[in-house]
Amino acid sequence: MIENMLKEGAAIYGVDLTDEQVKQFMTYKNLLQEWNEKINLTAITDDEGVIKKHFIDSIAILKSNVIEEGATVIDVGTGAGFPGIPLKIIRPDIKLTLLDSLNKRIKFLETVCNEAGLEGVKCVHMRAEDGGRDKTLREKYDIATARAVANMRVLSEYCMPFVKVGGHFVALKGPSGYDELNDARNAVGTLGGKCREIIETTIPGEDIKHNLIVVEKHKSTEARFPRVPKQIDKKPL
Repeated sequence: MIENMLKEGAAIYGVDLTDEQVKQFMTYKNLLQEWNEKINLTAITDDEGVIKKHFIDSIAILKSNVIEEGATVIDVGTGAGFPGIPLKIIRPDIKLTLLDSLNKRIKFLETVCNEAGLEGVKCVHMRAEDGGRDKTLREKYDIATARAVANMRVLSEYCMPFVKVGGHFVALKGPSGYDELNDARNAVGTLGGKCREIIETTIPGEDIKHNLIVVEKHKSTEARFPRVPKQIDKKPL
């Protein structure tokens, strides 16, 4: 039973899901599968895959231990809503912004939030590099997060401008997390951050190790960042 699979997976991270939260996750799953027939949201569509590889993998962000009560969180390049929406279901106290460049995905995310009864969520249709320069978003968040968007050198430049000084950038990475972090140390430092720690996470029944890279922001990001995408991709920090 997939509900039990979800509960057991969440329990690994110290989360005791309520019946209402399970219902919200099931609403999310059903909408993801339904909308995926119309727009490309994910290659993983089977029930078990969605529960394990999307929901439980997203819940792993709680191991970062930096998301305080009432925190402002932005999920950059959120796509189908990972890890932002699973985090919001578990932590309704956070104030969440879901940012994505494709309007069709924004419509999907708004539908999920409405039908699952999630309040305090703002869905923003904007490219990350534009958002990072927007005065209403730049350095306004306690937490910026991203999952499977780009390598750490590139991703840091897209995400760090959103983070307040004293806040954190939490990247959800696969097995290559350690190598990516080593390559990105200069980028992280240039953008005002310092790696706090890297935390291994697992998915029940899966052999692959995933990693949370936790970066603390100790000084403001220079106004010249983020650069335009061509510069970021061609000459990463």
